[in-house]
Amino acid sequence: MPSKTFEVPNISCGHCVMAVQNEVSELTGVSKVQADKDTKMVTVEWDTPATWDQIKAALTEINYPPAEN
Repeated sequence: MPSKTFEVPNISCGHCVMAVQNEVSELTGVSKVQADKDTKMVTVEWDTPATWDQIKAALTEINYPPAEN
């Protein structure tokens, strides 16, 4: 099962954390989403049919794009 931990610079409060977790967890195949407002880091675990591109697109759509490494 793929997983990725990444920074989302726009996270600044509990509401941001909930928005990120709720949006990503709605994607079919996503099994875990954990966000932290203090570190601005998000960890996502997923399986088929979810893809990293879908996760990234969902976050970008709600104005919480992942930081580009």
